[in-house]
Amino acid sequence: MVSAVLFGSLAIFIFLNVPVGIAIGLASATAIATGSTLSHGYLAQTLVSSTDSFPIMAIPLFILAGELMAAGGVSRRILNAANVFFGRITGGLAIVTIVVCMFFAAVSGSGPATVAAVGGMVVPTMLREGYSKSFSLALIAAAGSIGVIIPPSIPMVIYGVTTSTSISNLFLAGFGPGLLIGLSLITWSYFYCRRKGWGGTKEDFDCKLAMSHIWEAKWALLNPLIILGGIYAGIFTPTEAAAIASVYAFVCGVFIHRELSWKDVLNPIDRACNTTGTTMVILGCASAFTRILTIEQIPLMITDFLVHITSNGILIMLIINVLLLLVGCVMDTTPAILVLAPILYPVAASVGVDPIHFGIIMVVNLAIGFITPPLGLNLFVAARVGQASLEAVSRGIVPFIAVMVLCLLAITYVTPIPMTLVEFFAN
Repeated sequence: MVSAVLFGSLAIFIFLNVPVGIAIGLASATAIATGSTLSHGYLAQTLVSSTDSFPIMAIPLFILAGELMAAGGVSRRILNAANVFFGRITGGLAIVTIVVCMFFAAVSGSGPATVAAVGGMVVPTMLREGYSKSFSLALIAAAGSIGVIIPPSIPMVIYGVTTSTSISNLFLAGFGPGLLIGLSLITWSYFYCRRKGWGGTKEDFDCKLAMSHIWEAKWALLNPLIILGGIYAGIFTPTEAAAIASVYAFVCGVFIHRELSWKDVLNPIDRACNTTGTTMVILGCASAFTRILTIEQIPLMITDFLVHITSNGILIMLIINVLLLLVGCVMDTTPAILVLAPILYPVAASVGVDPIHFGIIMVVNLAIGFITPPLGLNLFVAARVGQASLEAVSRGIVPFIAVMVLCLLAITYVTPIPMTLVEFFAN
């Protein structure tokens, strides 16, 4: 009875277009009022206690670091450095865009932030060079989704906190899948641009110019090395790394690059506060939702149901992937992880999937959700950057979705892709 009320009320509130975090909280309150063993004050207690956590502090700090990096000229410097090396290849601008998104992912941890920061610079240039608007915007939307796969990754922090999984190991496991998806997008873009006749720049390689751009981008390129190197060297935790990333981004933007004045700093701080406030409301409400799921033994029932359908681990993981891809079409990453991780995590464990491996599978699934209509957030950001309709972006996104789904299947069934680095550092 309580389970039916919980999911039924959640579906109704979402259908009524209630914000997702509030919908989860109202569904939890409704379930508590109709028979749960929890007290009526539990939801209010959880809103405070669930966010009073040291690991969770990494979320607002990484959000702030990403906003400061985007506003402080980091993406432009990385773009100039990448263009020197890849700009002359067929489809050079497309390849440069993907490479820059991969680098920016290593400092922002956010897909939409990557699209906004990089897209504003590369899309006008791609259009001037003859690339179609549909391809250009779809490319930046797809490449931006790598922002939540290559560490640091905000969804990985959320998954780690939700399932008590090592965030550092999740970060390690994200490198292989992130590189696989990035290289796959580059390969597809190369052959597509070759067929369309979109060549690279005609300029000869200039070693002096290349070194100049690398030197100009040195502080941006050092950032992921400092942050991730510090985590894996045991110098600081992921939360402390997020704090260092924020301070580093502030110093680069204000004192080194000098592209942020003291007045301008308020804008990225304002955006970070808005994003953090929304995220924390969702996280607090979802914690109560998860506790009700556990009390009602819903994860156990779903595990038993799937295992009774088939005991084949390959088929069970295929079902989970299809479910997550569908959820990614209609639900944002944070609430999807908070609601579904406690349900699906035991199912994956029952067929021998490591919790770190499953966390990567879940994050990659929901990264694809960034570029799948109707809720694909990266599509909306790319459309806004390119001043185009959502339909124009959606027309070009289908091949990129296909490439990423193929990568997802490889990540799911070829365990060494995410787990090689984890096992190497464990030994």
